[in-house]
Amino acid sequence: MQPRAGLVGFGSIGRQVVQLVRDGAAGHAEIVGVLVRDPDRYPESVRDGIPFVGDVKALLALSPTVVLEAAGHEALRTHIPPILAAGVDVIALSVGALADPDTLAAVQAAARRGGAQLRIPSGAIAALDAISAAAVGRIERVTHTVRKPPLGLLPPDEAAAVTATGQPRELFAGTAREAALLFPANVNVVAAVSLAGIGLDRTEARVVADPGVVRNTHELVVEGAFGRLSLTIENVPSDNPKTGRIVPLSLVRTLRAYGEEIVVGA
Repeated sequence: MQPRAGLVGFGSIGRQVVQLVRDGAAGHAEIVGVLVRDPDRYPESVRDGIPFVGDVKALLALSPTVVLEAAGHEALRTHIPPILAAGVDVIALSVGALADPDTLAAVQAAARRGGAQLRIPSGAIAALDAISAAAVGRIERVTHTVRKPPLGLLPPDEAAAVTATGQPRELFAGTAREAALLFPANVNVVAAVSLAGIGLDRTEARVVADPGVVRNTHELVVEGAFGRLSLTIENVPSDNPKTGRIVPLSLVRTLRAYGEEIVVGA
């Protein structure tokens, strides 16, 4: 099978995804169209033969077999339900949007109506497969701490002030649901961990602006009947300091699985 992928969003992640697919990182997959807010902003030198469209109807007219979402919470809320309702699977990064109960209900209803699936890649974290497996039994506690350089979490002036102190500043401690809604550009991964495990209201989250780290760091502890999982991942930031370099790689890896005979961990 040769996946025909639509793409929602052409920011830092979207651009990297297109380049990775062109370079063959997604196997035989191809990008058949990109949905953006204003297609006229993108000259042919950027499009390189890929159609850029301004609405879901035009994207679906290009007959994608799967759609990749890398455009933020509002794009997921607006565009993903009608794509799922049309029977097209979606691989989504902005899953923190599902912390809003109305958005979650709309996505679930659309997927049922279209007989399609919303798939959540690992993104900036690892071990979603192990967490999902543990949740088949009993998970007792999940704690997820996000540590990023201050500029990845705060406006430049506030980031400079925290950096000047040399000390970490805890910006949030509470449920994953609250974290996902308060930091929509930074903690989609916390929502992904929550959905794999014990849910958005039971997963404990912390968000820390830490001048002592140079990489976007996630510290995860899962405890339950299966045992204990402890994970730290330090992601090199991309050209967007909010996002690690591994995120577009994860999206492309999940896309590649659509064309593989044997799939491991995707």
